[in-house]
Amino acid sequence: MLLSASEEDVLAAAEALGEELAAMESDASPAEFQTVLLQCNEAINEETGVQYGDACGAGGSC
Repeated sequence: MLLSASEEDVLAAAEALGEELAAMESDASPAEFQTVLLQCNEAINEETGVQYGDACGAGGSC
């Protein structure tokens, strides 16, 4: 499957975000990490119109 430049940019940004969240998770308290994760999900929703939790399936987690 060929991706457009914008699709490649979105995937690269998502991968970078995932890496940053993984690094933060090991350094932050569970409450701090949960807050940041919720803020990220809200930002994704605002920018894309996609409810990230819904896109990940039942239970709202991926």
